Amino acid sequence: MAVTIWVDADACPNPVKAILFRAAERKKVSLVLIANHHLSVPPSPFIRAERVAAGFDVADDTIVERLSVGDLVITADIPLANDVLERKGFVITPRGEVMDMSNIRQRLQMRDFMETMRSSGVQTGGPAAFSQADKMAFGNQLDRWLQKNCR
Repeated sequence: MAVTIWVDADACPNPVKAILFRAAERKKVSLVLIANHHLSVPPSPFIRAERVAAGFDVADDTIVERLSVGDLVITADIPLANDVLERKGFVITPRGEVMDMSNIRQRLQMRDFMETMRSSGVQTGGPAAFSQADKMAFGNQLDRWLQKNCR
């Protein structure tokens, strides 16, 4: 079964994209980066970037519409991850965390709680800077997924 790796590329760190480019070439798997701005990708029959219109959730909706069962999506967007899992896809965050049906509800609840806190004026801060450990964790999770799903 041929799978596709979809990337929610608007906020995907460049080191993660570089890992994905190498993996797509090595495993000869289709890699599609979806963003609402221009992206440069290396010339490859396996890698392409698609620019979508700017707007709330346009890139997310495009990924969900095109997703096939068993495809992998790289995203930190929790509602997008939930949609992917409901459509029987796989999700790895750019920090190397696997999202699945056992943890997505808790993630959605925490996201909603934090959004409520922010809307009431509480300063919650943002995520930590992307680190070398995050890069390694992503690469390791991607390798595990590729070994299991791409023969």
